[in-house]
Amino acid sequence: MPLITYRDALNQALREEMQRDPKVFLMGEEVGVYQGAYKVSRGLLQEFGDRRVIDTPITEEGFTGVGVGAAMVGLRPVIEMMTWNFSMLAMDQIINSAAKMLYMSGGQFRIPIVLRGPGGAAHQLAAQHSQSLESWFAHVPGLKVVAPSTPYDAKGLLKAAIRDDDPVIFCEGETLYGSKGEVPDGDYVVPIGVADVKREGTDVTIVAWSKMVSVAVKAADTLAAEGISCEIIDPRTLRPLDEAPIIASVQKTNRCVVVEEGWEYSGIGAQLAYLIHRDAFSDLDAPVTRVTGADVPMPYAKNLEHLATPSAARVVEAVKQVLYID
Repeated sequence: MPLITYRDALNQALREEMQRDPKVFLMGEEVGVYQGAYKVSRGLLQEFGDRRVIDTPITEEGFTGVGVGAAMVGLRPVIEMMTWNFSMLAMDQIINSAAKMLYMSGGQFRIPIVLRGPGGAAHQLAAQHSQSLESWFAHVPGLKVVAPSTPYDAKGLLKAAIRDDDPVIFCEGETLYGSKGEVPDGDYVVPIGVADVKREGTDVTIVAWSKMVSVAVKAADTLAAEGISCEIIDPRTLRPLDEAPIIASVQKTNRCVVVEEGWEYSGIGAQLAYLIHRDAFSDLDAPVTRVTGADVPMPYAKNLEHLATPSAARVVEAVKQVLYID
């Protein structure tokens, strides 16, 4: 299979879905002439024209609202947030319109809209541009929340999201765009709501998503050299959550560490810990442990940014904690 970047996998998904369905269009800041802040939309304006690749003013609430209206009348908009940090300006449209319209209309209006863009810390973007907000959106009924970790998953899940008849929040790891992985030629879809076992193991389960999967893999490599076998489960979709593979893995390993980039308080990991304790309590040989971002606004200084984000070393420490290894 070809080895391509996460960025190019997303670009392929957009191009193929726009070729497949003329109702699909892309809208956002600098998606056209500039070809995307992270070049995900490279070449799409030239191929599809400015009626389907639409540059907008800097007004997230405005163009998100236009997207919701377009979805209500049968189009399939893909709305790019230059960063999910800017989505706060569009929260009313995302939560009060997109997420609730099907329910409030008694099923008359489906909202086939995808809202996608980068999230989490990158490299010294400081407090206002480094937030992982997937737990905010996963809290809301009516939204699906996707966070792929590999180019293969990114392409397949974006295609599935575009074809979905409900609003999908598609969170792309900001530092993943240049990462490479195998992506097959031709059409394929990764179903929304299906987890993936990224690595099989026997001693401890690590649950991680988006760019935290690579952190978990590095930790697992270090631990393997010490004879500790880690199983890595990537939910890929945070809502709806595929609970069964997570529970089955914990029942096999009897221990679990959850790794998430976002803040600890009310994070996705808290929900996962609850589910594991609810459904696999008698199988646990240690409490579920969480490795999260620090409970602070993201510092600008590089050394402090590193301290505020989950690292492989912290995951190694957490695994040894649940294994009762000093």
